Amino acid sequence: MSILIHPTYFPSVSHFVAMLQADTVVFEADDNFQKQTNRNRMYIYSANGLQLLNIPVKHSKEDVHQKYRDIKIENDFNWQKQHFKSLEAGYRTSPYFEFFEDDIRPIFEKKHSFLMDLNLEIHEIVTDCLGIKIPYTKTDEYFKEPSQTDFRYLANGKKDENVFDSYIQVFNDKHGFLNNLSILDLLFNEGRHAVDYLKKQILIK
Repeated sequence: MSILIHPTYFPSVSHFVAMLQADTVVFEADDNFQKQTNRNRMYIYSANGLQLLNIPVKHSKEDVHQKYRDIKIENDFNWQKQHFKSLEAGYRTSPYFEFFEDDIRPIFEKKHSFLMDLNLEIHEIVTDCLGIKIPYTKTDEYFKEPSQTDFRYLANGKKDENVFDSYIQVFNDKHGFLNNLSILDLLFNEGRHAVDYLKKQILIK
């Protein structure tokens, strides 16, 4: 199965379920950027429950419809420091945070101009942490009805209704299991056992 999917900011578990179970992965690079999607946000588990981490982006006043590939990050805000502090607060006591910390940290120390470049680099880092390879190609044209199985809806958390098996999370005793968070939640709690977990999950097509 060939799938079409967005590269997103430390993607949700559902993204990796889709990519691991596909034969080929194509990243959508030619659609218009949509606000309030996982292109520039991720959800993690904090001591207070669900926490949103959002990357500020620059919006063009001239062109209402900006291509995703053209979206620039607003680096005037120190969002990277804030995001990494939130990850530390949420996962410092998880089984695998310290094991992967040095792999993840550089993302929060390097300034990227374009959101897509950041998300593509994240893809390489996370797959390396998981000990897997997920090669991909990128689109060079937009198709409303693509030839691949269309998983672009997964970038919109409100449309992603996938429910997965539970695993032990740091604050389980406070808030119970939180479903389908960023892949970092699974990685920090399960380490490379995450790959077996991802392969066993069933995805809504």
